[in-house]
Amino acid sequence: MKKNRVRIGTRGSALALWQANHVAGLLRGAYAELEVEIVTIKTTGDNILDSPLAQVGGKGLFVKEIEEALLSGEVDLAVHSLKDVPAFFPDGLGLAAVLPREDPRDALLARNAASLDDLPRGARVGTSSLRRQAQLLHLRPDLEIVTLRGNVDTRVRKLDSGDYDAIVLAAAGLKRMGLAGHVSAFLGIETLLPAVGQGAIGIETRLNDPETNGLVSSLEDNVTRTAVSAERAFLRRLEGGCQVPIAAHAVVSGGSLKIAGLVASLDGRTLIRNVMEGVAAGPEDLGVTLAERILSAGGREVLDAVYQAAGPGRTRVVPSPVAGDSHTKIPSPLTGEQGGGV
Repeated sequence: MKKNRVRIGTRGSALALWQANHVAGLLRGAYAELEVEIVTIKTTGDNILDSPLAQVGGKGLFVKEIEEALLSGEVDLAVHSLKDVPAFFPDGLGLAAVLPREDPRDALLARNAASLDDLPRGARVGTSSLRRQAQLLHLRPDLEIVTLRGNVDTRVRKLDSGDYDAIVLAAAGLKRMGLAGHVSAFLGIETLLPAVGQGAIGIETRLNDPETNGLVSSLEDNVTRTAVSAERAFLRRLEGGCQVPIAAHAVVSGGSLKIAGLVASLDGRTLIRNVMEGVAAGPEDLGVTLAERILSAGGREVLDAVYQAAGPGRTRVVPSPVAGDSHTKIPSPLTGEQGGGV
């Protein structure tokens, strides 16, 4: 018998609820008799508001409690900003569907500037992302990078109140929330390489729930899946956590796939970036190969230095590729960029 009711687990932020309701609407449109319930779950990342997330560490700060609800059967599926999803899933869980990608770029919101170059020397720029911090400092070492936490609306209000000269957020979140009018400039991929999975929505489910997996399979976008598979393989190989500036973005064109990736030091002085192109049928192999190239070009030393600065318990990059699928257990903080989707 087909399932006639599904419960969607999500964070309670406005953006997370928009994404959950978007998926709920797609499911209701595809299955007229399906009852869809949204269950809001508070995560560790939501509770920690007074510290930079990079200092907190840990795995999946914006998904851990939602994954626990999935495993316990409290919810049937979870809707995430894919850039918040760890590179490795807990046993029994997996990525059942990836939706078409929204704009993957970062966006600059400034009070008195129309571009990154227009910002005055010493401008205060707010961001919660070490990836953004490193790339911004690489381009503009004069900038003062200041920690910025909160949901999209909160961050925009902090800019408007004069706490910052500019802030950098994900274009996708701003567009989904109807706030694109606040953007001073969209930062191209060549300027600021995005986080792994940025702009994509992922649906996580229990592997042993074929009914739910069958329902959400209709939402799958193969092109986005291929691109983010390459990016996430790149992240897995680098064993990147939220305390490490790592970025990657892949584009599918016909039967080919092009992926750019980078590793940077926290101060932006060292930035190692490379690009590879291959067949779209082998996205994970391409992502791992790109990661190996970057490690060989000095990325391993950069990452080891960052982990050493982070203190005991952080992961050291191993010299051989990580084999196996995305459900392999690794005892390290293997997360994407922890920004709550923004």
